[in-house]
Amino acid sequence: MRREFKLPDVGEGLTEAEVVRWHVEAGDAVKVNQIVVEIETAKSIVELPIPWDGVVAELLAEAGQTVDVGAPIIAVETSEGAETPQGAPAVPEETRALAEDLVPTPPAEGAVEPGAHGSPAPKEERQAVLVGYGVKTGATKRRPRKPQAPGIPANPVANPSRVEVDGGSAPAPPSPRRVSVLAKPPVRKLAKDLGVDLSTLAGTGPEGSITREDVHAAAEAGAAPVAEVAAAERPEERIPVKGVRKMTAQAMVASAFTAPHVTEFLQLDVTNTMETVRRLRTFRDFADVKVSPLLLVAKAVLTAVKRHPLINSSWDEAAQEIVVKRYVNLGIAAATPRGLVVPNVKDAHTLSLSELAGRLAELTETARAGRTQPAEMAGGTFTITNVGVFGVDAGTPILNPGEAAILAVGQIRDMPWVVDGELAVRKVTTLALSFDHRIIDGELGSMFLRDVGDMLEDPLHMLAWS
Repeated sequence: MRREFKLPDVGEGLTEAEVVRWHVEAGDAVKVNQIVVEIETAKSIVELPIPWDGVVAELLAEAGQTVDVGAPIIAVETSEGAETPQGAPAVPEETRALAEDLVPTPPAEGAVEPGAHGSPAPKEERQAVLVGYGVKTGATKRRPRKPQAPGIPANPVANPSRVEVDGGSAPAPPSPRRVSVLAKPPVRKLAKDLGVDLSTLAGTGPEGSITREDVHAAAEAGAAPVAEVAAAERPEERIPVKGVRKMTAQAMVASAFTAPHVTEFLQLDVTNTMETVRRLRTFRDFADVKVSPLLLVAKAVLTAVKRHPLINSSWDEAAQEIVVKRYVNLGIAAATPRGLVVPNVKDAHTLSLSELAGRLAELTETARAGRTQPAEMAGGTFTITNVGVFGVDAGTPILNPGEAAILAVGQIRDMPWVVDGELAVRKVTTLALSFDHRIIDGELGSMFLRDVGDMLEDPLHMLAWS
């Protein structure tokens, strides 16, 4: 029995995802709960398991392709009437839900109907749900699809081997595994019929994709040779904005033009902090965790938040209220190959110093490996960004959406410093605090920043104020 596995809704209101890498090929045998594909959403990379035993009949989406939630991505031949073979472990209900739709979706016009090749029509399907997530009723809306060319099915993935033309069926032209330009199959066919080289065109569609209008314009105006010369004279590279980078860009624009930012700077002597870090590394409780200056910065922030709770708040525009959080989900901005992500340590204010060190190390390692999950980035209340690791002294960080403040920590370097009236070489860094001026005025922002600075100049303040 042929069963099609549909791209599930992995939560957070996402409507599409990109297929990053397949772990199987057509003809491979698969087992229940075996990881078959990695997808990238706007927030993270997620591994998807298959809910059946069987043999892979066909991969319905290519690596690098963006697929709408609910679209089939892989077909599996399973034993008739048996979802789990005899002797195999029972399929968890959450995993079983991956291949089922809670809401039936009518087939697109012109698409090949399920069961059209002699197989019985399947029962009403249920919306796919990733393991550990539930369906958010009405939260996901599909974007309207552009009109398809006459005779081309609205969902060519349903049966990529044939297309309907003038009421008949004909083989579809083969598509390459990897493509160098962004264009849908009908647009590629149109370009081939008109003799237009797609690689010479600059797309005007979403994410720089080439549209039918681009192809017609090139064919009518003879623009292909001109574009080819221009490209040769001025080489360019186009990078599609998607995934984490797309989400980050949207969030930063929304934050910058919603919350009135103010940034204050404080340069301070952290020689004592560096000595404390050195001593902590010799303690038995910290033998298995990484101890860095960021650990003491995080502890100083948590202590200062306790003294100034309004720093750890958000602005509710609809209710016209300031929401003060009595818990601290401490975000740490991390640069990864996929872009900037800000996972957070949940309830960081409840952790001991050694527990906080362990959670920071785990969070950073997961982020750099590209395995941070959406839930780990949701619900942050205050963020620290360590620009010092890039050799930068200071900056003006943009607020993480939904938070009232963010602290940037610059590099720690040797500088001349006056100590007890004498010039000495000390370890010096610069802190930069950006805050939402609707919530935090200059006095509160300055007091918070000064408290953090005092604790980093003399870590004994953390003990006194904790």
